[in-house]
Amino acid sequence: MAAAPQPDPAPSTDLRRTPLHGAARAAGGRLVPFAGWEMAVQFAGLVAEHTAVRQACGVFDISHMGVLVLRGDGVKDALQGLVPSDLFRIGPGEACYTVLLNDAGGIRDDLIVYDRGRRLGPEGERDEVVLVINAACAEADTAWIRSQLEPAGIAIADRKGPEGILLALQGPEAPARLEALVGESLAGLPRFGHRDLVLQGGRGAAAGAPVFAARTGYTGEDGFELLLERDAGLALWEQLLAEGVTPCGLGARDTLRLEAAMHLYGNDMDAATTPLEASLGWLVHLEMPADFIGRAALERQSADGVTRRLVGVRLEGRAIARHGYPVLHNGAVVGEVTSGTWSPTLGQAIALAYVPTAAAKLGTALAVEIRGKAEPAAVVKRPFYRRG
Repeated sequence: MAAAPQPDPAPSTDLRRTPLHGAARAAGGRLVPFAGWEMAVQFAGLVAEHTAVRQACGVFDISHMGVLVLRGDGVKDALQGLVPSDLFRIGPGEACYTVLLNDAGGIRDDLIVYDRGRRLGPEGERDEVVLVINAACAEADTAWIRSQLEPAGIAIADRKGPEGILLALQGPEAPARLEALVGESLAGLPRFGHRDLVLQGGRGAAAGAPVFAARTGYTGEDGFELLLERDAGLALWEQLLAEGVTPCGLGARDTLRLEAAMHLYGNDMDAATTPLEASLGWLVHLEMPADFIGRAALERQSADGVTRRLVGVRLEGRAIARHGYPVLHNGAVVGEVTSGTWSPTLGQAIALAYVPTAAAKLGTALAVEIRGKAEPAAVVKRPFYRRG
């Protein structure tokens, strides 16, 4: 889940398209290849979209993300074996961010787990969990999760399908916008809470449509992720734009998430990176008795200590650090940038980078090599931006 996504060197002719592809193009979206999909990188412009989310409200098409539903008695017990976070810290109507691990403790992907409680389905009442996974990893994740959980009697299905629509409504005005649409207060829905709602104020195909709404997002602002059927999702997109909500692309999504120091899979973490190295140690609950894939490796690393860590970096000048740029400490290359951008909110160049543990302390003077020049930088507290 770097700078704004750029076109692939050799764009594929069989890129997948979300159901909102035509609507995004009609709204002025500039479409580029991204993770096997053709997606809007921007509409009116990255800075305008970024600012809209920070100050008002923006809407993103994130229908490329994977959404799985897991059903079966004891589904959380079964899923617990794949993640290092204690899933029993959340209950029905709650969710948590976590990671899938390999045997070496490396991160296969990051995801959100939604506890749906006991729900009635075709096979009767069962425990249900919904997972939202990254687009680039969706097929591999799905196959791997099936291989691990189906033998335990867990039924796994695509919750969204090719025609479902997933929208991210983000920004300080997002709660009021959604409350007007559903005709009820959402004050009691906490961050990472989720609820089934009805679009009482929807128009056209969105009128009276059901929506799975979660108070989650990838921008550092308040907001919701909304899962709908195709026709209702198309109508809701058009209604939101008609009511003044700003359509936003992948470029703004990237600058927003980086200001909030949210990780991008494939850049800031991967299968060769553990949560402890990626500064995601808060996801690892070694105190719980349950076993999980990668636990032994993380126990060893926890005891021995990590040799590198992901840190926040702020550059002193206007030069922008990009993915892969060398990071220097005392004149020697010690690491590299994983994500970097110019922060529209802060008016500063910011980045995430891996450095040796000894150079990870706040205030440590670093430099980033940019076009052959060592640009002064320092380790700073994450996130770079925090709302409110």
